[in-house]
Amino acid sequence: MNWLSAEGYWLSRLVFQRALGAVYLVAFLSAANQFRALIGERGLLPAPRYLHRTSFRRAPSLFHLHYSDRFYAAVAWTGVVVSAALVLGLGDGLPLAAHLAVWALLWALYLSIVHVGQVWYGFGWESLLCEVGFLAIFLGPSDVAPPLLVLVALWWVLFRLEFGAGLIKLRGDRCWRDLTCLYYHHETQPMPNPLSSYFHHLPRWAHRAEAAANHVTQLVVPFLLFLPQPMRGAAAVVIIVTQGWLVLSGNFAWLNAITMVIATTAVGDGLWGVVLPVAPPDQLSQPAWFQVVAVLLAVVVVALSYWPVRNLLSRQQLMNYSFNPLNLVNSYGAFGSVTRIRHEIVLEGTTDPAPGPDTEWREYEFKGKPGDVRRRPPQLAPYHLRLDWLMWFAALSPSYGQPWFPVLMNRLLENDPAVLKLLRSNPFPDAPPAHVRALLYRYRFTDRRERRASGAWWHRTLVGEYPW
Repeated sequence: MNWLSAEGYWLSRLVFQRALGAVYLVAFLSAANQFRALIGERGLLPAPRYLHRTSFRRAPSLFHLHYSDRFYAAVAWTGVVVSAALVLGLGDGLPLAAHLAVWALLWALYLSIVHVGQVWYGFGWESLLCEVGFLAIFLGPSDVAPPLLVLVALWWVLFRLEFGAGLIKLRGDRCWRDLTCLYYHHETQPMPNPLSSYFHHLPRWAHRAEAAANHVTQLVVPFLLFLPQPMRGAAAVVIIVTQGWLVLSGNFAWLNAITMVIATTAVGDGLWGVVLPVAPPDQLSQPAWFQVVAVLLAVVVVALSYWPVRNLLSRQQLMNYSFNPLNLVNSYGAFGSVTRIRHEIVLEGTTDPAPGPDTEWREYEFKGKPGDVRRRPPQLAPYHLRLDWLMWFAALSPSYGQPWFPVLMNRLLENDPAVLKLLRSNPFPDAPPAHVRALLYRYRFTDRRERRASGAWWHRTLVGEYPW
């Protein structure tokens, strides 16, 4: 069954495995550094409480066997170490079965984390990493021929990711159809980066060109992934370049990074050989049992594809939805609607036991989300600041802040070390505040003249107190 081997994709697999290991590394680091405040035993949404009311069948996770903050930390840091080893290529020399087991371990560890993460892990790139991580188990080490069916399954992921995002835009906000969404998006996106202001101030014809190019990349180019080379490789390069543009314009955790990682599998060794001084070995083969496993995997993917395909064809298309508890063969999409006005929640505290008109309120500063108007938006991606992202959603509607936002405010009254670790600064280092409050502001980027005059990246206007 030589047709099960993918000739001309040995380097593509090598690049993919190294790059996916790097994405896993960032994901596990994010989990290890933030979990205590978010889902720890005294977290804003404690995992033990969630596990008590959720079955293993609904949310498969190692933490159903046991949960403690120490055990969670061990799981997360094990993921960090294993993924770092794979980035360094230490898994290449493993026997085939051991290689599969190492990648399966990473997938099981991260799936376990996602399934206790609750709203903090309710993003499309979480289920995407789970799906891609599962397929990566079956790619095999460098001394085995790349399995064609697994590569096709990865191209199918990339197709659904791009095409689903394109359809959700066409079916969603009218501004995507009249090419005006990017008049607002760079300013109102969840987490602007250092270049977002410059992108926002591009001329409107450039914004319309961005939107039109996005439609072509997401609605036309994905079909080329299933054509022979060089069309497949050209499609992959277009997707990689487009995702690179998104990396430059905003912070979207590892969504853009993992999309580029998947696209590397479609580039082909002909293009990779131009930039990588590595010669693929001659005459690689596959054990018969490995070929059987690849065929069975393909059957599973085809069977599970019924629901996402039906979703793609539906007028009520769901965005970023998993149809099974293992997060396999999911539906994807992004920014079906675009907000026109940016609102931000600013948290403040005071030591005054009886606040009045003359009370001094001091602001808490977050690591990523806008706060201090003179602070330039930082570059964070592919790292994911989960509290900062949820604060953006909470500013859209108080319902997004339930039930964790009131707990956050109470933790600030306690000067809780784990919560304060999520913030950039604590204005009350010596003693906790007597009172805290939340204010809602409207933010917009300053233009070049305003920035020269004030040194501020943002202009903000008070809307009122935020109800919590």
